[in-house]
Amino acid sequence: MSKYLSHDTVAGCSKAGTFVNTPEYIVQCSNRTGPGVVEIHPKETDVIYVIDGTATFVTGGKALNVTATNPLQPRGTDIQGGEVHRLTKGDVIVVPAGQAHWFKEVPSAVSYYVVKVLKQ
Repeated sequence: MSKYLSHDTVAGCSKAGTFVNTPEYIVQCSNRTGPGVVEIHPKETDVIYVIDGTATFVTGGKALNVTATNPLQPRGTDIQGGEVHRLTKGDVIVVPAGQAHWFKEVPSAVSYYVVKVLKQ
């Protein structure tokens, strides 16, 4: 079944949240005004599209101080040896399932859509 989201629903990603949640994929909008934690999603590939703002985003490398309160969403405090990306409006980055990633720096704010493709 196809899913349609009107521009009124998703315009500007003004409200963070989940627009679509299926067993195959999830479509979300997120806003950050500061750094996040290191994330690892063993069963989710993230396709991120930046719609406003800038951020320093790190992928790959080795996640440090990993805790796994939820084994499907381990978290860490830093990444050693990762690849640094300067994200800005219009950029798209794909983070394969199992790869550590981190919004390390958010100078002011960043808004983005993320499509999570779920492994079965």
